[in-house]
Amino acid sequence: MSIGITQGNTSGLYTVVVDITPAEVATIVTVEQDFTVIGVKVGDGVSVSPPGITAGASLINARVKADDVVAIQFTNPTAGNVTPLTGDHVFTIYRPESGVGASIVSD
Repeated sequence: MSIGITQGNTSGLYTVVVDITPAEVATIVTVEQDFTVIGVKVGDGVSVSPPGITAGASLINARVKADDVVAIQFTNPTAGNVTPLTGDHVFTIYRPESGVGASIVSD
């Protein structure tokens, strides 16, 4: 039986809008591209909302790679190269309390 999460409060929740220009994504690949997002720190959680939908290219994951750097994974399952949308992307940053993640306790 699972008891649940015993610790892991969020000390901060931040929203940052950054104008980014993704590079073209080749056919039938998943790639990671780095973008500068001032203020993110290693250990933060991050989610990204793009300015719209690009047919053929999907934003599938984001992570804080280094202080002030977010790495975004794009995938392109189509038969041609695709460039994800350029423009304002909304980054939501979740900063854990004291840099410590949650502890899960189970029986």
